[in-house]
Amino acid sequence: MIYTTVSSPNRIAFKHNSLLKILLLLFLCCWVKTFLSTPNRANWFTENTLTILFLISLWVSHKKFKFSDLSYTMMTIYLLLHIYGAEYTYAENPFGYWLKDLLHTNRNYYDRIVHFSFGFLLTYPMRDYFKNHFDWPNWVCWTLPCEITLSFSAMYELIEWMVADIFFPSEGDAYLGTQGDIWDSQKDMGIAFVGAITGMILINTICRFYRKT
Repeated sequence: MIYTTVSSPNRIAFKHNSLLKILLLLFLCCWVKTFLSTPNRANWFTENTLTILFLISLWVSHKKFKFSDLSYTMMTIYLLLHIYGAEYTYAENPFGYWLKDLLHTNRNYYDRIVHFSFGFLLTYPMRDYFKNHFDWPNWVCWTLPCEITLSFSAMYELIEWMVADIFFPSEGDAYLGTQGDIWDSQKDMGIAFVGAITGMILINTICRFYRKT
């Protein structure tokens, strides 16, 4: 089986794609594990609202557009990072506490890792979609994902606020995970944008290198 990328002309349907089945099974197992072991079920459901919507959109659109294997792999990694954060709440994540002790920081930075990963890992799938579904010019496919990441980050912060304030007010602090930082939302948007730019520059550099070799 060929591991497909953005430049691959053919895409493999789910029923014939062993890698995609493995990624889905891995995600579902980890997802169930986080549900069973979370100390805060209400927060788990709050954090996973958008996860469910994202999975539904991938499932519904799969017949019309298939992402590359690399895109699905990057999306799976991002979702795994997200649900691991949702298991404990981002502000109480064990890995974040381990980093806090290791680096002697004043907060749990796991939320920053996931926001950076949002830009770093999801811009490539966006480029995949723009290039292979719309056949837009290369410069658009390289730059638009970064702009959309910043827009989505702002939209996500607004959705977080509305979901927490309207549907789960008692879980608002845990869900938002500001940890006392009044600029937390702005920093989250900024770090996602940096992740997007970093991802696009890295991928562009790799593509140029392989074209030369």
